[in-house]
Amino acid sequence: MSRNQDSISSVALPGRIPAAGPPTPAWGAETGLAEQGTPLAHYLWLLRRHRWRILAFVAASVVATAVISARLTPLYEATATIDVDREAPSGIVGEEALRIPANDADQFLATQIKLIQSDSVLRPVAEAYRLRELEGWDAREETVRSGRAAQAPVVLKRLKVTRPTNTYLLLISYRAADPKLAADVANAIAHSYLEHTYKIRFRSSASLSAFMEKQLEELKAKMERSSAALAQFERELNVIHPEEKTSILSARLLQLNTEYTNAQAERLRREAAWQSVRDGDLEAAQASSQGESLRRLVERLQEAQENFARVRAHYGANHPEYRKAAAQLGEIERLIDQTRRNIRERVQIEYEEALRREQMLQGAVNETKAEFDRLNARSFEYQALKREAEADKKLYEELVRKIKEAGINASFQDSSIRLADPARPPVKPVFPKMKLNLALAFLFSLLIAVGAAVVSDALDDTVRDPEQVARLLAVDVIGTLPVVKDWRGRPVPVAARTNGKGVALTPADAGAVGYDESIRTLRNSILLVDFERRLRSLLITSAAPGEGKSTIAVHLALAHAGQRRRTLLIDGDLRRPSVHRRFDVPAAPGLSSVLLGEVSWRQAIVPAALIPELDLLPAGPPSRRAPDLVGDTLAAILEEAARHYDLILLDGPPLLGFAEPLEMARAVDGVIVIARAGETSRKAVGSVLTALQRLRAGVLGVVLNEVGADVESYYHYKKYYRYYRQTTL
Repeated sequence: MSRNQDSISSVALPGRIPAAGPPTPAWGAETGLAEQGTPLAHYLWLLRRHRWRILAFVAASVVATAVISARLTPLYEATATIDVDREAPSGIVGEEALRIPANDADQFLATQIKLIQSDSVLRPVAEAYRLRELEGWDAREETVRSGRAAQAPVVLKRLKVTRPTNTYLLLISYRAADPKLAADVANAIAHSYLEHTYKIRFRSSASLSAFMEKQLEELKAKMERSSAALAQFERELNVIHPEEKTSILSARLLQLNTEYTNAQAERLRREAAWQSVRDGDLEAAQASSQGESLRRLVERLQEAQENFARVRAHYGANHPEYRKAAAQLGEIERLIDQTRRNIRERVQIEYEEALRREQMLQGAVNETKAEFDRLNARSFEYQALKREAEADKKLYEELVRKIKEAGINASFQDSSIRLADPARPPVKPVFPKMKLNLALAFLFSLLIAVGAAVVSDALDDTVRDPEQVARLLAVDVIGTLPVVKDWRGRPVPVAARTNGKGVALTPADAGAVGYDESIRTLRNSILLVDFERRLRSLLITSAAPGEGKSTIAVHLALAHAGQRRRTLLIDGDLRRPSVHRRFDVPAAPGLSSVLLGEVSWRQAIVPAALIPELDLLPAGPPSRRAPDLVGDTLAAILEEAARHYDLILLDGPPLLGFAEPLEMARAVDGVIVIARAGETSRKAVGSVLTALQRLRAGVLGVVLNEVGADVESYYHYKKYYRYYRQTTL
């Protein structure tokens, strides 16, 4: 199994130590942070960790809200209801009474809401009830600050104008400390709004009437001029209605034209008859209109001739019958000649009469047509004058009617906007709302507290718990050590914690019981794992000073020696040694003396008092040259000492900023990195791990030191240990 697989599989419990080989950094050479998502369980753990702080903040916020709400002045809200009737006409006469309202209810009501909040409506009420002073507006201060402050538009902060959904109602609400004042102000604003709308309409109608009266004088003069021009034109035409005269002339012209046409036909017929009888033709005379008497005479002539022929055949010329018949025949012939002359004269007279009548009708037609054309030409001018006069008169009458209607409608109090329900003094205050404020305080304080916990966790760049280290750094956490408050800030001498039979705790150190148990657990996690080769030397290092590496190295040495195994503890921190002070032994000679070749490592060994299985190699006297000689010399010392000791623990200096820890890491079998929970930066630990992996050092894992009770998993483990310890006592 690879190094990454081993490290991921072991989170908070000891895992297998990876085999030496090329490491694969899981989080990058620069930052050392694994790109993994934060699980939900981490946020739950975060809430459990900060639960008391969150509850304290929420409780403080709720209590503060309750105190502040209780100290606030209660406000009462009164509401007046305005009913807007969009179907009611805005006037009682004229077009305004018949006008259909537009389909713009939303825009109209929004306009009315703005009108209620206008300065013209609010200023009289604000001045009557001194609302500006009641709402905290200092008139004197504002007057001093600006001479125009008093003339600024009135804005009432406690006024609220709303419209219930799908209604034509407007709710005017006002809040005040006095319930009666709230009701009076709401009603006063409603009445001021109604009066203001009436004044607006009245002023508009009055302005319109004044404008129309000015136009009325000009229009009246124009109407009189056009009427006078029309009358003058009628007098010139000497007719009352020229258009009717034109109609009479048209009918007369049509009649004369018809008669003239008939006269022409009659004249032609008479002329034809005259030409026929003018030559004396008997048949033409008979065909004329006078030919009836001639036809009778011709018939009589034929009878007389037949009678004369019959008499002549029977009688002689001297016979009386003969003479009688001859006389009758002559008389008839004379009558026929006379009748033919009379017919010719009569036809001639009729022709001449038809000719004269035709000529007379032609003259009458020409005269009538000339008069018709003359009158028709003047009629267009007359119609134009008449239309202008009628238009001026109609416009004048319409304007007079409009003025009268505007005056009547201006006096009409519009009932389309009315006060439907006046405001009444309320019984209960609407501010502050204690329950709502407490609920909101609880909700928002909880959100703020949880958000602050999450944000602080996101901004916190330190290592805190094993799960976090294993998830973000992709490294095994081989142990966690609790906080021992009595040890903070001072090293505890080992002699005070031994009894000559091994390592044991005194009753005074009962608070460190969990720490010793964690040390033994850490020792087993390191040494009881099945490795390919046995671990004989370990380097205990950290990223920065003050992580507790020396204390851990000392207690690991004590725990291992307590099992009757030969243990060597080397103080490799040549700059700030502390092992000799903990065991109360001299610091020189020590490791620096060995590195400089002054003594051998066996000569520098110091046995630990009361612990026969534990030997110490102090750091030795300070030296600037000694850290540069760590390399091969330390490796030789460790190789030779491994033949005599079961385990060699090397307390090395912090890895960041010093060169010798890297050489020490190459010389030992395994490296343990110490990190202080809540103090050590993840980037610092990551840099240490990256440097060790680059050197192919055998990194066993990370040990979290001073893990507090806020780490939930360890806290439970500690409770379990206390329970079992109490049952065994």
